[in-house]
Amino acid sequence: MTTATIRRMRPQDLALALDWAAAEGWNPGLSDAACFLAADPDGFLLAELAGEPVGCVSAVRYGDAFGFLGFYIVRPEHRGRGHGLALWRAAMARLQPGTVGLDGVVAQQDNYRRSGFALLHRNIRYGAARPHAPHVQDAPAISPAADLPFAAVAAFDRHFFPTARDGFLGAWLSAPGHVARVATGPGGVLGLGVLRPCREGSKIGPLFAQDGATGRAIFAALLRAAPPGPIFLDLPEPNADAVAMAVAAGMTPAFETARMYAGVAPALPIDRIYGITSFELG
Repeated sequence: MTTATIRRMRPQDLALALDWAAAEGWNPGLSDAACFLAADPDGFLLAELAGEPVGCVSAVRYGDAFGFLGFYIVRPEHRGRGHGLALWRAAMARLQPGTVGLDGVVAQQDNYRRSGFALLHRNIRYGAARPHAPHVQDAPAISPAADLPFAAVAAFDRHFFPTARDGFLGAWLSAPGHVARVATGPGGVLGLGVLRPCREGSKIGPLFAQDGATGRAIFAALLRAAPPGPIFLDLPEPNADAVAMAVAAGMTPAFETARMYAGVAPALPIDRIYGITSFELG
């Protein structure tokens, strides 16, 4: 059996990987390629068999201590031939020796566990054709993220992610079609949310807030700014208030993943994470 050759993706290869992700039902964002490459241009791997792309994986490094694995796809007609294992080994080798996170499909949890990953919590994707924007009394001031110094927004983001990700965050906030909003108060930044257009409708993520009222205020602002089409929100299931917010908006579960880590899991404030950024990059 011939094993595929693994190489680093070129920018045009990532467009193909996004098409594969769409075929899997993952509904990627329209500007994901540029934003993902800004996170780590060397972090996307392609498997080729006699020059034909047959699979892909992302192994994005955020510094030396943390990485995230995603985009793990082998084309259906090439599965069961060892190409996925070759991709997995290449990705994990690139991310050593730090902690590695992933959002895996539930059916693969046992396989990830055998590779040293432990389940931390489930993430649930909620969606609706027309979510109801919540009404929030005494809501904080909401403004475009571009109105604030980027350093202030990046400093707030660092409370919710294991390490700095300024390159990715700058691209994510300013990508074409992305709507980025912040909540502010006397203490500075209180919340951050981004809505991005996807192949089907839009997704909200991240949605970080110091409390439920702030999270709902940003959520409402993003819903009002959304173009026509369904809206999806990926949230950590342990945040019961985030679940209640989505349910009250008329959203229902559509998909779920298993957030798992190999190594020491980061201690993130789950009760203030009302929407994760993406299943691909954490």
